[in-house]
Amino acid sequence: MAPRTDALTREVVDLIATVVARYHEEYEEAAAKHALTGAQAKVLALLARESLPMRRIAQLLKCEPSNVTGIVDRLEARGLVERRPDPDDRRIKLAAATPAGLDTAGRLSESLDFAREPLAALSAEERGALRDLLRRMLEPGA
Repeated sequence: MAPRTDALTREVVDLIATVVARYHEEYEEAAAKHALTGAQAKVLALLARESLPMRRIAQLLKCEPSNVTGIVDRLEARGLVERRPDPDDRRIKLAAATPAGLDTAGRLSESLDFAREPLAALSAEERGALRDLLRRMLEPGA
């Protein structure tokens, strides 16, 4: 029989689940305002930070590379991303945000208020403590 979880742990897990659900809901709504699916918006956000091989995008999104190919195809058709050879290994194609893609990713990011509003109620010290606790929770073997 599995050990019982204490009430505080259950409450924390429920609160994290609520935060995640609300974030995903707002993310999908914000993406739709830019005529993007949530998956397209996530790929575009990744590529706004750096160009990536398709396989790495799939790893980061925890999905199949064939799914990423379709997402990148649709973003490329809209002029938001492009494929280019990897300068270190020309056999590998990188997906990269175009200037229009960078602009769209920036506007999308600016339109996400859910995380900013509740975090604004916390002091810088509290936000730092929350960040540090979340990082600890995500460490391998934690």
